[in-house]
Amino acid sequence: MNFSINPEPAKTIMPPTERIDCQIPASCAGMRLDQALAELLPTYSRNRLQHWLKTGQLRVDGHIRRPRDPVSGGETVCGELAPATETTAVAQDIPLAICYEDADLLVINKPAGLVAHPAAGHRDGTLVNALLHHYPELATLPRAGLVHRLDQDTTGLLVVARRLRAHTALVEQLQARRIERDYLAVVNGAPVAGGMVDAPVGRHPVDRQRMAVTPGGKPAVTHYRVLRRFRAHTLLRVKLETGRTHQIRVHLAHIRLPLLGDPVYGGRLRLPPHASPRCLEVMQHFRRQALHAERLALVHPVTGERLEWQAEIPADLADLLAVLSEDAEQRHE
Repeated sequence: MNFSINPEPAKTIMPPTERIDCQIPASCAGMRLDQALAELLPTYSRNRLQHWLKTGQLRVDGHIRRPRDPVSGGETVCGELAPATETTAVAQDIPLAICYEDADLLVINKPAGLVAHPAAGHRDGTLVNALLHHYPELATLPRAGLVHRLDQDTTGLLVVARRLRAHTALVEQLQARRIERDYLAVVNGAPVAGGMVDAPVGRHPVDRQRMAVTPGGKPAVTHYRVLRRFRAHTLLRVKLETGRTHQIRVHLAHIRLPLLGDPVYGGRLRLPPHASPRCLEVMQHFRRQALHAERLALVHPVTGERLEWQAEIPADLADLLAVLSEDAEQRHE
């Protein structure tokens, strides 16, 4: 997918300040200062609190204190906090499909071809560059507010925090496996039934550009169930418990159900025997993994309300499903 990218000159961003004024309770006596503050101010990460203490933005009884200093209880902690710029990525005028927006978070429907954030080989033209154009204040948040990401050619929903407290709370929800993420996936093969893959995912031991199921990887759990069977392929609904890099792609390939069109883990394209010219044409021109993040559900980090969104199937995937369905119906007549 091609995007019109217009780099912009750097903008002067005046981060919103926030006033902290609290007292360390006696129950924290003997703790490290940063540990006590992490308990007292749970919406901020410990690293962030340590930064504010070291820079003097947070002071204890009017004095600069080290994060490791012990507390006695009863100390007053005050400060005007201005988040530091977290990213140097340039703002670029890239269109965004925004499904939801409020003062604390955004939900984006990402198209195929859009990389989530700058990295080697993709220094700009990413979702982060687009977010900085539409919401310059996101430069003060880690990864411009991205809570999780989707692979370049995976479509669908992802959530972006607009404030630091929201980012911290959403990351905690993600780590606690309370953010629900459902995907539609077209795979090569015909599973007998749904199931679960519980297998650690890490860097491939030989090809460091790929991921793999490996004993030294991080724990990863993927659930899947059958939605529709075609002649040589199956439409699955996939639900993530964890969110490792390429997790769905690696797990499905591991159980010999690779994603149709996956250029890295998909293997050889399987074509239904004696398929129509139209079916063959659509399948042969589907050059990305057939994976769409269709549903996202979470608890709002400020209001506590449970929210849920669903993203329409993109046109290329809809065409693929249509020809596979037509092929299956014709062969059963």
